[in-house]
Amino acid sequence: MNRRSLLKGGLLAGIGLPFLSPADLLAQSKPLAKKAKNIIMLVSDGMSIGTLNMADLYANRTFGKSTNWIQLYKDSKVTRALMDTASASSLVTDSAAASSSWGGGMRVKNGSLNVGPKGETPQPILQKFKHSGKKVGCVTTVPITHATPAGFCVNIDSRDGQDEIAEMYLKLKFDVMLGGGSMHFDAKRKDGTIIPQFQAQGFKVAQNREEMMHLTNAGPVLGIFAPDGLPYELDRKNSPELMKSTPSLAEMMSKAISLMKDNPKGFALQVEGGKVDWAAHGNDTGGLIFDQLAFDEAVGQAIEFAEKDGETLVIITTDHGNANPGLFYGDSNKDFDRIQHFKHSNEWILNQLNNSSSEKNVAELIEAGTGIGVTAAEAKQLLAHFSDIIPGQLYNAANLPFNELAKIQAKYTLVQWAGMNHTADYVELTMFGPGSEALKPFIKNYELHNFMLNAAALSSEFLAPVVKS
Repeated sequence: MNRRSLLKGGLLAGIGLPFLSPADLLAQSKPLAKKAKNIIMLVSDGMSIGTLNMADLYANRTFGKSTNWIQLYKDSKVTRALMDTASASSLVTDSAAASSSWGGGMRVKNGSLNVGPKGETPQPILQKFKHSGKKVGCVTTVPITHATPAGFCVNIDSRDGQDEIAEMYLKLKFDVMLGGGSMHFDAKRKDGTIIPQFQAQGFKVAQNREEMMHLTNAGPVLGIFAPDGLPYELDRKNSPELMKSTPSLAEMMSKAISLMKDNPKGFALQVEGGKVDWAAHGNDTGGLIFDQLAFDEAVGQAIEFAEKDGETLVIITTDHGNANPGLFYGDSNKDFDRIQHFKHSNEWILNQLNNSSSEKNVAELIEAGTGIGVTAAEAKQLLAHFSDIIPGQLYNAANLPFNELAKIQAKYTLVQWAGMNHTADYVELTMFGPGSEALKPFIKNYELHNFMLNAAALSSEFLAPVVKS
């Protein structure tokens, strides 16, 4: 099958939105309302500027069009700013503190979810919106109990308490929660499954794509589609089984909007491309670019809805940079275009290797996953990192030699990485819709909390105290 045809017909056209130009979407715009009845906040977790850049380069060279996000800039259809991302404990934030800054309106220490340095417990923003009469929800490609969605929802000392966060969701009874993390709800929990408790509280529970597609807005919804994070989009798009069982980020967002849009007082929805961050941690070029493209499909879909609706504020951003990847000098056009032949993530490749694998196994797997034919020396170089494990035992996810494989691939794609962790970058912040005109050119992450509340014209009683900075 032609690789370009596969992607043009699959990755970007899954729900009839193949890289829609915002210029087309905005051609017949409704007048914007004075306040935002609805808010959609899209977060490409761990997106360095190089990630945004390379996804756009890929889109232009493969499809002849920019990504939806970059096209918004080209068409001058949005308000744009830089955002500082620090936490209360570090210039470099983690996702828990970053999301808490938006969710609670104050900076907290890394690892905490809306529990301040002095024990403060600000009410998370989705609780505020729910109290005001809006429907609320979160959509993500990682566990729904993970740091970024949880930062909009709960107060807890440690982001690691995901089983406890799942129980908090039961009590909060938010309207739509879709993502991964079934292990924090089902029989894999130490205390057994809590899914029946959700059902007893009126939740409709979906555990695959088909079940999600049939959900109606009769009561709250919980959708959990993988034990941990959802598959990388690159792996999902090249597996008929995963395509059938696992929804894309855009499909989950579309379903969430359809379930909440008819509420008279509107809705607030957080949408996270969480696997962008995981790919950056793994220096996984294919995983990164294709999950960013999947996120961008959701961006186009959100803009389309907001344009037709006229009462929706769309916020597009990231919580922090990660690993600072980029395309470096050389035969850049030819080498970067090799990514068009990628079919699987590096995780897919490495999870099939162990210390009994041969150099031939390594070379065949890399070629099957990426189309790259590595040398015998490069295969041997990768195998060296499996020498200290028990015979027949696979490396666990934390010990897979992602960095070594990335270094080998860099010789062929010219995509290189600065590291494997979060960075202190100022990040892109983009807005469209009512309230966006109030965005300043530079803001701090915690300022977004009151910004969203003001855009929705919520009572001043909901506002977080103003922080002097």
